[in-house]
Amino acid sequence: MAKFVLAGRADCPYYAKAELVADYLQKNLPDFRIHKITQHPHVWEEWLKALCEKNKWSHKNSPIIWRELLDRGGKGLLLGGYNEFLEYAQLYYGVTSSMTTELMTMVAQENLGTHIEKELEEESLKGLIGPLQVWITSASSLACYNLIPILTSGEVFGKHTEISINLFDHKQAEEDLKILMREAQDLASPILCSVSICTQAEEAFRQAQVIIVLDHSTDREVYSLEDCIRSRAPLCQLYGSLIEKNAHDSVRIIVGGKSFVNLKTALLMRYAPNFSRNIIAVALGVEGQAKATLARKLKTTPSCIKDVIIWGNISGNNYVDLRKAKIYRYESAVWGPPDYSHPLLSLIFDSEWVNRDFVITLKNLTATGRQFGGILAAHSIATTLKYWFHGSPPGEIVSLGVLSEGQFGIPEGIVFSMPVKFENGTWVVLTDLKDIEISEQIMTRMTSDLIQEKLVALGELISFQPYQSEADLAKEDKKTTSPTTDDNEEHQKFSDVSDYKDLFAGLIPVEEKDLVMSDGDFLDLIPQTSSEKSHSQEHTNDSEGKSVGE
Repeated sequence: MAKFVLAGRADCPYYAKAELVADYLQKNLPDFRIHKITQHPHVWEEWLKALCEKNKWSHKNSPIIWRELLDRGGKGLLLGGYNEFLEYAQLYYGVTSSMTTELMTMVAQENLGTHIEKELEEESLKGLIGPLQVWITSASSLACYNLIPILTSGEVFGKHTEISINLFDHKQAEEDLKILMREAQDLASPILCSVSICTQAEEAFRQAQVIIVLDHSTDREVYSLEDCIRSRAPLCQLYGSLIEKNAHDSVRIIVGGKSFVNLKTALLMRYAPNFSRNIIAVALGVEGQAKATLARKLKTTPSCIKDVIIWGNISGNNYVDLRKAKIYRYESAVWGPPDYSHPLLSLIFDSEWVNRDFVITLKNLTATGRQFGGILAAHSIATTLKYWFHGSPPGEIVSLGVLSEGQFGIPEGIVFSMPVKFENGTWVVLTDLKDIEISEQIMTRMTSDLIQEKLVALGELISFQPYQSEADLAKEDKKTTSPTTDDNEEHQKFSDVSDYKDLFAGLIPVEEKDLVMSDGDFLDLIPQTSSEKSHSQEHTNDSEGKSVGE
């Protein structure tokens, strides 16, 4: 029996012609066997060099053909290339090929496409066989400490999906990462295959299938709001380039935390453009705080409240929209089955509380400069990932920061929290919701900061100017007749950053981004960061230059 091995570059027309002859011979000769090896053009030369060194052959072009000596064993007998094989086939078997150059080129391109598809399929199958590669940035943070037990419980990715956790942080955090790695291993979770640490940037996100981006820390002193914003760009640029270079083709990237969440998501989309559709920002932390505040007022549990919508900047000017909110299993005069619900606003009779106390409470809880607790950050990230992989509850509205495509009148190209649902491994914006229109003034308030943040981060804008409506300007004019504070206090630097050095988040004083709204603006669309300060307090726009602790 004659067994030949035909190897070549996937896009080589001579390989295609030799392949056609070999297939004909194998089909018509019972004792002729051909084994084909196709290599991608990028790896062909290296593969051929290694093959020739191993067998002590001299060959430089595609294809290469040799005969396996089945009866004697040992290395094969080199036949040569395209010309030698066709000469051999014509001499011994009387077979030749009349394939035209045009047809050879067309077949070669088909071979390349088939080879690429085969590689992708094999890579996908490897992904199914191997554990899911989960990378966590800023892994020394408290949020990561609380997140790992949830990820290893099987509730997020599935009870039968094995995972490998990779903890990524700077070199100074290596000892903390080792401690965290040992504790994760001590969980003895049946789905946790391995835990590793990474402190070398060039090794980050290798074959990552899930990347969780947490708030990062820094040792650099920041003196202004603009410096805070610009400091986000270099790390996001680094992450983006590493994701493009090292991550798996199907990677899902989720940005959590409390510091410039929308901005970081937008920057990652800019620097990892091939994965922009797979990058989202977590808004469930803010949504959870709103539900808990409402539940305390109504004396029920937060899990009974559904469909609270978070609009806008997750860590800045945003709105809590209660127009679609519902409450289930509520003790009232009207009862129904478990799926029966009441409109939430119909059960809150204290409009003063809704319009003022609720807004102020949320502002204090979610203000930029205040960290989410580790438990809340971890739970909101894990829940969003669970929905992404397995779908959100049917009929339930979920808030998510995604890239705007002009939905709801939102300017295109900014990351904006809006209502979505998860299904079939992806998310869909709920553009068919009725009666959730947002006024132009309210939309401007929410989008102004997001647009300016991105421009400042990219160096296209020098200074950040909080949005001011006509009412704000009128109040500012009125204040000019009031006593002013000392100039030294007015221009105090951001020099007190002791908390900031421990956790790089929340360096914007909350007053920088407050909204001043009239009572009528709150009736249906509840702003989260609205400021209802009296004239005896400092005006929101006077906060420039204040320290973080103020």
